[in-house]
Amino acid sequence: MSDDPQPDRFRFLYVDLNSFFASVEQQLHPEYRGRSLAVVPTLADTTCCIAASYEAKALGIKTGTQVGEAKRICPQIILVMGEHGVYAEYSQKIAAAVDRCCPVAHTPSIDEMVCELMGREQEPPRARQIALAIKQAIKDDVGETLRCSIGLAPNRFLAKIASDMQKPDGLIGLLPSQLPRAIAHLELRDIPGVGARTEARLNAKGIHTMEQLLALDRKGMHALWNSVWGDRLYHWLRGAETGDDGAPVDDGVQKSLGHSHVLGPEHRTPEGAWAVAHKLLHKAAMRLRMERLTASAMSVTIRYALTREQVAQAESAGKRAKRHFSGLRHSGWSMEARFPPCQDTLTLLNVLREMWARRPEGDEFARPFHVAVTMHNLIAESDLEPSLFADPNHRADLAATMDRLNMKYGNTTLHFAAMLPAKQSAPTRISFTQIPVKYGMDYI
Repeated sequence: MSDDPQPDRFRFLYVDLNSFFASVEQQLHPEYRGRSLAVVPTLADTTCCIAASYEAKALGIKTGTQVGEAKRICPQIILVMGEHGVYAEYSQKIAAAVDRCCPVAHTPSIDEMVCELMGREQEPPRARQIALAIKQAIKDDVGETLRCSIGLAPNRFLAKIASDMQKPDGLIGLLPSQLPRAIAHLELRDIPGVGARTEARLNAKGIHTMEQLLALDRKGMHALWNSVWGDRLYHWLRGAETGDDGAPVDDGVQKSLGHSHVLGPEHRTPEGAWAVAHKLLHKAAMRLRMERLTASAMSVTIRYALTREQVAQAESAGKRAKRHFSGLRHSGWSMEARFPPCQDTLTLLNVLREMWARRPEGDEFARPFHVAVTMHNLIAESDLEPSLFADPNHRADLAATMDRLNMKYGNTTLHFAAMLPAKQSAPTRISFTQIPVKYGMDYI
């Protein structure tokens, strides 16, 4: 890679929406504006906030804060059940507003958009004008509560870092001539991809600050990460390109598909957990068919809340009870089953039922509070060899009929009876890294 000085231009513009879910709620409900608000997956003190308004953030409430703790910090906090369909629609409206000012090249998540600047757009004054125009377009086209922070940089990796450097409503540009000194004051955790575990590994190798990291040469970075990722990171942090624009390399093959749910108090029984698991499978199977995929493996995971006495007994026996992000101490069980590739609900339900029958019993496993069902080993329908034998039970035809009705009238219109107790439970949740897809009249 050339070491020649780079021209002071911006190649990428990164839009990061501020407190997106909470801001949407404040846009929809003017009475919520200027007040502490948190978006939650379910109205239970043991679950966590998935988004917080800036008024709540000012008090120390943030994504991951337990709802019970948020209430303690701010007894007047407004709690809103997240509505995935509304957030997905707002994300699309914002993308359209951004696209009006500069074409959107990538959508990494529901609250992020990336634009690639071309020609004179890369000149700092023009790039800044585009960024300001995007902010105004979002306000005019979508709503005054929707704010964003924008990062400008010579590569996508640095543009994302820049978008996080000033919030809310920030605008930061990182020019090649300013690098790497312009980011030397950041924390290691400010680097995309560096979480708590990676930071601990870096600390164990003697790297505690960004300055120490930036002091390494390319060989030192390679040795630190023990992979080509270190070489890439060395160049990215200095504003250079590596041919892949600083985005994670995607092989284009989806590895898994599934849903999980923290159970509401009314479903924290074996029967309630089964009904919710059934609904999670129902949604996953429908997604398989809509995406024209099949699965040949399935896993189910259940987490069980422990009482204080059970936690004390485990610790006295030298065992460490796990802690869920909601704060609950728990035990857990999971199992995976393999089977011939399929996508129909009835076959997958039979697999789930067989696994469910093998779950553990006893006091430690009496209070389920979290269930996950995931399909693995996904294969495109077009890559499957056609079967020589017809399905005597017409399961594929049954699934197709169910899909047609569910897409027309709602995805729980027609379902198997075991799901009935949880029909209104386990709604689709927002994933920051995946925008829900609308099938028929519902998002999944």
